[in-house]
Amino acid sequence: MQKLWQHKYGIWALAALFIVLVFVSSRFSFRADLTAEKRHSLTEATKDLLKNMDSVVTIRVFLTGELPADYKKLSQATKDLLDEFKSISGNLVRVSFEKPGENISNDTAKVMLYDSLARLGVVFEQNEVVSSKTEKQTNQLIIPAALVSFRNNQRPIAIDLRSSRKIYKQFNVVTDNAQEDVEATRNAAEALLEYKFANAIDKLTRKYVPTVAYAVGNGEPIDLTVNDLGESLRNEYRLAVFDLKKGYPDASQINALMIVKPKQVFTEEDKLKIDQYIMHGGHVVWLIDKLHAELDSLMRTQAEYTAFDRGLDLDDILFRYGVRINPDLIQDLNCSKIPIVVGKNADGSPKLQRIPWPYYPFLAARTDNPISKNLDRVLPIFPSSIDTVKAPGIQKTILLATDSNSRRIASPAIVSINSVKGDEDLASFNKSYIPVAVMLEGKFQSLFANRVGQGVMDSVQRVTGRPFLSAGAKEAKQIVVADADIVTNSVSSTAGPLPMGVLPLENYRFANREFFLNAMDYLVSNNRLFEARNKDFVLRLLDKRKVEEQKTIWQLINIVAPVILIVLVGFLLQWVRRSKYAA
Repeated sequence: MQKLWQHKYGIWALAALFIVLVFVSSRFSFRADLTAEKRHSLTEATKDLLKNMDSVVTIRVFLTGELPADYKKLSQATKDLLDEFKSISGNLVRVSFEKPGENISNDTAKVMLYDSLARLGVVFEQNEVVSSKTEKQTNQLIIPAALVSFRNNQRPIAIDLRSSRKIYKQFNVVTDNAQEDVEATRNAAEALLEYKFANAIDKLTRKYVPTVAYAVGNGEPIDLTVNDLGESLRNEYRLAVFDLKKGYPDASQINALMIVKPKQVFTEEDKLKIDQYIMHGGHVVWLIDKLHAELDSLMRTQAEYTAFDRGLDLDDILFRYGVRINPDLIQDLNCSKIPIVVGKNADGSPKLQRIPWPYYPFLAARTDNPISKNLDRVLPIFPSSIDTVKAPGIQKTILLATDSNSRRIASPAIVSINSVKGDEDLASFNKSYIPVAVMLEGKFQSLFANRVGQGVMDSVQRVTGRPFLSAGAKEAKQIVVADADIVTNSVSSTAGPLPMGVLPLENYRFANREFFLNAMDYLVSNNRLFEARNKDFVLRLLDKRKVEEQKTIWQLINIVAPVILIVLVGFLLQWVRRSKYAA
């Protein structure tokens, strides 16, 4: 190096070498993810998606500007992730961070802009900020959302950057109110960022849109109570209505079949049609109310009533596939509340009080699974329990279960307003994690194997053009949920149909819609993006008590000690220099 420097062209050679190094480093990048949970690594499915992109995708992130510490961390995590997306896609992912309406002074125009973004699904949040100096409280508008666009003729997909799962601190479900752990909730949001963005890009750029069919013919609802269900599916899939009484569903044309809250008995022919659909590789979502139990019936009587079996005659086919929906109702002390009239106000209007309603237990994932992991609580209405039974070759996964203070009420189940009357009743809530939703995967055995004659087999082949199968020719998936009201919605007399998971007079939306769309996506999608949902970032928090007690010590070590060390080294070098040259 010294000879090169002394050469007459040495400085130019070094400059050229430096330019080459800069160019090479800009073309190639390398980084090592040393975190235990691979926090900064993308899944192979996401990498494959980004590498195979052939058109530009634009992402506008609205979480920027002056933000609280927790949201600033989420914004930075979003930026880091999208930088990685941009690098792997070869700059086909274009990212911008912007604050909508920042340069608009006209309030009316700003409101119109916000309204148009809200219609696209962009979420807004009011954050209360208290100044430590003036002790004044101000409201700050935060937009924790992003908009993913692909080509001008397609509707962009809005992404809520917040977690759809709220994490709560430990509390007593009988005496305490739940308090959210904000740090843990934001950490869960970071874990889901990769899946949310990759899933949006996949849905915008995919060449094939799956078909989902809503089965009718057995008393399934077709009114406004399934409005949100239809709108949610229509935005992401080809949605069809299939009358089970008029034909056989074709697994080559229908990717998934939904059976939602039937109220009429299934005939043997109905079950044969569903069975053969599954044998040929069709996927089914069963959302079944085993017992007839409705809050409206209880409110009309203002006393109690008996929840009775609907008599759907589905026990044999579900048992054959590996599950049994029990004729019972589940209660749990960790539950939602409903408004009850407890008297009258001074002006004569009814006085309402919200009381815990154990028939509306909170459901959550108790196992690692790609559908309900990292989801907020799901709200059922009068759910039943599910047992898994022996079915050779079938993998069973519990998707949703109750909390740790549950009980079962066997049929005939008496439903009353005051269902918990004392300590003796409280002691009976001694069950934990009762399953309500189960996923089945594998090659299923037909319910009608060795049960039908040659004439029926020939009839099936003549009508469908496909042979009768006694066992599944292809892998199939089924999801069985022992409560149909998870996907139905309430209808307000003033606001119309409400979203799934929203109760009247309750200002909170549970994760019913997210659970259902995740379930449907898992059934019909083959892109393996669900691997990203299984990410789980460990939150490594400092001991706040020790931080407060030892704050001064660590400030001295981190700030004062380095300065003192540098000064001492400077004095030492100066002393050595003087000693050397003075001699």
